[in-house]
Amino acid sequence: MSDARDALAFLRANRDRHLRELRAFIAIPSVSTLAEHRDDVRRAADWLAVRLSTIGMTDVKVLPTRGHPVVYGEWLRAGRTAPTVLIYGHYDVQPVDPLELWTMPPFVPEQRGDHLYGRGASDMKGQVAASLNAVEAVMHTGALPVNIKWLLEGEEEIGSEHLGEFIRAHKRQLACDFCLNPDAGMLAPDKPTITTGLRGLAYFELKVFGPTKDLHSGMFGGVVHNPAQVLAELIAGMHDRHGKVTLPGFYERVRPLGRVEREAFRRLPVSDRQLRAVTGAPKLWGEPKFLSAERIGARPTLEVNGLLSGFTGDGSKTVLPAVAMAKLSCRLVPDQTPRETERQLRTYLKLRAPKTIRWTLTALHSADPVLTDPDSPGVRALAAALQATWGKRPYFKREGGSIGAVGLLRQHLGIDSVLTGFGLPDDAIHSPNERLHLPTWQRGTEALARLFSSCG
Repeated sequence: MSDARDALAFLRANRDRHLRELRAFIAIPSVSTLAEHRDDVRRAADWLAVRLSTIGMTDVKVLPTRGHPVVYGEWLRAGRTAPTVLIYGHYDVQPVDPLELWTMPPFVPEQRGDHLYGRGASDMKGQVAASLNAVEAVMHTGALPVNIKWLLEGEEEIGSEHLGEFIRAHKRQLACDFCLNPDAGMLAPDKPTITTGLRGLAYFELKVFGPTKDLHSGMFGGVVHNPAQVLAELIAGMHDRHGKVTLPGFYERVRPLGRVEREAFRRLPVSDRQLRAVTGAPKLWGEPKFLSAERIGARPTLEVNGLLSGFTGDGSKTVLPAVAMAKLSCRLVPDQTPRETERQLRTYLKLRAPKTIRWTLTALHSADPVLTDPDSPGVRALAAALQATWGKRPYFKREGGSIGAVGLLRQHLGIDSVLTGFGLPDDAIHSPNERLHLPTWQRGTEALARLFSSCG
């Protein structure tokens, strides 16, 4: 690895400025799913474009999609023989609900000790800022040995809805050797981590319809099948008592874990006690033949994400509801596909739903599962940078979540993504009081500076 000491010194000398810039970025309420924040999303894109230009990127553009824009920039002066790294990130954030659980305004960043609180601090404005700061440091103190391109989207939190068509339309512009994606995370502050697998996603809305309108439960209960009851029974039947999903054919294409992979899972410092502490659950649940880490990273799931039916206000109202709705998601593993999972769910419903109701199923979002070769050049370079920064060999893990861009980049550009990130399991991403552990973030920025200094 080449000498990155000047870049590291630059980062340490500019910590206060970089923290001020991150605060300004977090302060923009770029909630992609809410129409009232559309202008804020655009403002965040413009902020990034200015920052890219400031650190020396060229051809910086805010490019439209049919939804929120993509921010692009490049620096291609390392030469044609040098590798090209595409840095991916997203600048949109989740809604802040429930607002009353926040201990400070979500878009007024607040530092408490070693943590910076605010929506998007960890997911993933802090990770985008780490990449920007690392590239700036290397450029300021010497020539970059690699070409750099940026792909920063504003729709990751709503399923990267228009990113696929954007990548298809800009294939030549986005051509690269591999993508660096810091939207994963670390196991702990002292455990540098590279993610080599992501579960896919198939997300659905299921509605069960009964009578044409809400009915008086005293007058019609017992003669009209209650849609809420039917929905509850259908959902209850989607798992057996051991936690296995009962959709027909659900496990037929699931790739079994090999000996080396199972050994890697056993090495991970993830205990059931830690998982109970992080989640607050009294006891863990799931397939008993697999470690908890394996159930998170390498086994498929079906989860209920939301339920709604009938009267849910204060007090009582004796209605038999006309409709019941559930939001369902399946996390998928190689070689499952969202389309096949939808067929399996529809088959289950056709077999199990009674004739006393009718139902509709709408597929809302999807992402393919991904595995990355841990011996690829990009992963090896990142592993060396993490080891030089933390003084220990990084952990390799499969992540339970999904990042739509990873599958889309592989599908349309034929490239792999090197997945890392410096968020922690207790950062409360997607929840009230999201936070970023600043010492880990700063060390992660230094690791990225080492990566960019050496991977040419």
